[in-house]
Amino acid sequence: MKKYSLEITVFLSGALTMMLELIAARVLSPYVGSSNLIWTTIIGIMLTSMSIGYWFGGKMADKNKENDIKILSNYLLVSAIATSIIPILEVIFIDVLSQLSSNLIVVAIICATVTFGIPSFLLATVSPIAVKIKNNSMDHIGATSGKISSLSTIGSIFGTFFAGFILIPNLGVRNIILGCSILLWILSVYLFNKKDKKYYMLMMVELVVIIALNLLGGYLFQIKNPEITKDVDSEYSRIWVTNLNVDETTYKTLQVDTGLESYINQETGEMGATYLYYYDLFEYYDKEANNALMIGGAAYTYPMHYLKKYENKTIDVVEIDEKMTQIAEEEFGLDKNNPNLGLITQDGRSYLNYNEKKYDTVFIDAFKGLNAPFELTTYEAMQKVYDSLDENGTVITNIISAIEGKDADFIKYEYSTYKAVFDDVKVYQVNSDHLPEEKQNLILVGIKGNGNINTDKEEEYNELLSNEIKDFTSDKQVVTDDYAPIGD
Repeated sequence: MKKYSLEITVFLSGALTMMLELIAARVLSPYVGSSNLIWTTIIGIMLTSMSIGYWFGGKMADKNKENDIKILSNYLLVSAIATSIIPILEVIFIDVLSQLSSNLIVVAIICATVTFGIPSFLLATVSPIAVKIKNNSMDHIGATSGKISSLSTIGSIFGTFFAGFILIPNLGVRNIILGCSILLWILSVYLFNKKDKKYYMLMMVELVVIIALNLLGGYLFQIKNPEITKDVDSEYSRIWVTNLNVDETTYKTLQVDTGLESYINQETGEMGATYLYYYDLFEYYDKEANNALMIGGAAYTYPMHYLKKYENKTIDVVEIDEKMTQIAEEEFGLDKNNPNLGLITQDGRSYLNYNEKKYDTVFIDAFKGLNAPFELTTYEAMQKVYDSLDENGTVITNIISAIEGKDADFIKYEYSTYKAVFDDVKVYQVNSDHLPEEKQNLILVGIKGNGNINTDKEEEYNELLSNEIKDFTSDKQVVTDDYAPIGD
């Protein structure tokens, strides 16, 4: 056996385990989302699989006295095949199951177990087998175990940063899965200590199978989802651009996780989402409003509408994901050179914390699928918004929540929080035909000062204004950075 071969294998196994965990979140996100609950599910399933793998690997190491290297090599080969099947399982299993059940947690548990549990289990067997191989006697077994555990952990750290910062945003999930599969195959061949011509021929066949399985997964995805024209990974999300036909109208959409972030009419270029037109109420609430801040750009459909409708007004857009801005330019027609547009690539809360510029209006539309970042929902965040507004300024926020019932907590918590900060607060129901118990788009308006109503715009916006929920009340407590039972 070559010097340091076991150490290299343990290190890479640890790295690949963490890569699979990050990949799991990206593969599952379009079907079950990426909320804290989903992340908790994925981490729990991966840790469970690894725990069983550690136990099983130790049992096998004690049971087999002479063929530990062969067993380890075979486990890595099976892990390579299990990893290469992930793209196929996404199409024939994850997609199908997510449509059959509305319980996202149950779907996430089953899909994470079936899709990622096996390779995680097999990779976990590496460390105990490696300990046995390195030390067949009881002498220095503590030092040997510590060394192997340390190498595995260092590999996990490396895999986390390398995948998260470099591989995922630059290569994409499918290419990483292919690379992981091939690397596991290489490790299997590298460790096997009795190679002959027949072995090499068999290994080449298995390599072809591994590559073919990866390519088949990509092909099946394209066949099943012809409407998806772009499937890319950024530092923060898996992003789909799709073409959808609704009532003989074609829309171009941008999807992150399970929700549509933005969509436009392909023929007219107009915004498809009705709730976005409620942002125009800023000129009703403050007739002198000329400069705006928007937190959450996505496909920049509202900023483009704003710049087109209000040629003499300016808007700064804070979007954390630079690739989202790039897609908005390439696919949705964003003109990044418009002199009235300011582009800020930064986390929304971070920008508010250090912002010294004053705005007449702040728009907040930072949902990721159906989840809102909690740090933009709190009393402290709204204080920062309040401080960023000029006298008589307005904040207008999109919220997805029911008005009444078990799914109404979000709007009620936020209403209480806005009331604690702003001088006046209003709630609008975007589509009045929705039942109060249904999750829907609601618009929350916070007004600083005494207001500066533009009565000349009352008739123009009468239809929107008529959807105000005038008797809205809340018995929920104020949301703070310390206590935020909402969001992602």
